[in-house]
Parts: sequence; C-alpha cells; structure tokens
Amino acid sequence: MYRIREAEHKDLDDLLDLYTQLHHNPIPNKDNRLVDIWDSIIDCRCQHIIVATVDEAIVSSCTLIIVQNLTQGQRPYAWIENVITKEEHRNQGLATACLEFARNMAKKAGCYKIMLMTGVKGEGIETFYEKAGYNKNDKKAFVQWLPDENGEFHKPL
Repeated sequence: MYRIREAEHKDLDDLLDLYTQLHHNPIPNKDNRLVDIWDSIIDCRCQHIIVATVDEAIVSSCTLIIVQNLTQGQRPYAWIENVITKEEHRNQGLATACLEFARNMAKKAGCYKIMLMTGVKGEGIETFYEKAGYNKNDKKAFVQWLPDENGEFHKPL
C-alpha cells in the first residue's frame, strides 16, 4: 500500500536517492549549501514536493510550484517539474497519484492552470500525461539553459 503526502524535512536522503533516476542525476555532497537549499524548499509556502511512499520509503515524487499572478483575475498558476518514479515501482499509478495530489493543491490555492514540461521523449510519456489531464496543444515551451558559476552548461541527458 502506498501513501501520498508532502515531503518533510526528514525526507532529504530518500528524495536525493530517488532523483538519481531523474536524468542520471548523481547524489550531491550533503554540505551546508545543500542543507540550506533543502531548508528553503521545506519552508517555502509556494513550493511543494509531493511524494509517494511504500513502506515509508519514497518511491515517486513531483514538485509543484505555485506562482502568484497579476493577470487572470489575480489567480495564481502552478508549475509541475521533476516527475519521477523508481524503476521498480513504475506502472503502478504512483506518479499519477502524485500528480492528482498536486492538482488538488493547485485547485485549493485557486490556480487557474497547471503547466508541466518533460524532457522525456516518446508516445508512452505523452499518453501518460494526457491521461493525467494535460494536453500538448495549448502552449509551446521554450527553454534557455544558463551556465553555472564556471560558465558551464549542464543540460540534462
């Protein structure tokens, strides 16, 4: 049985482990900078990390950002990123449950839309997001990659 909830302060290590399956992301050094970033995420009222747990272990997740807005009747909009499920737990409805939890949070916040982008290619992923209620026809996304402090670009694979 699984449980869907918002990430808690204690979840950092499990989440970092899950993120290794997102664009082959290595686990970063757990230094003061990383802990400060994590504290900032947990404390932010507009950023939410939703997790699915099985036997208390995090196996799926997505990030929901709620952006305040001066248009659309001053209703906020939401953005979803970092949708991931551990390989051995895929095709069990966990990511769908995380997206539904995020959708309910966005509705409760009064958002007028949710946007989601994925770098994963293929008809299967498009079908998955379409079944979750997203469409690929209303907007076109443009991405500009920015260099890090060393002038290097780190575009995900």
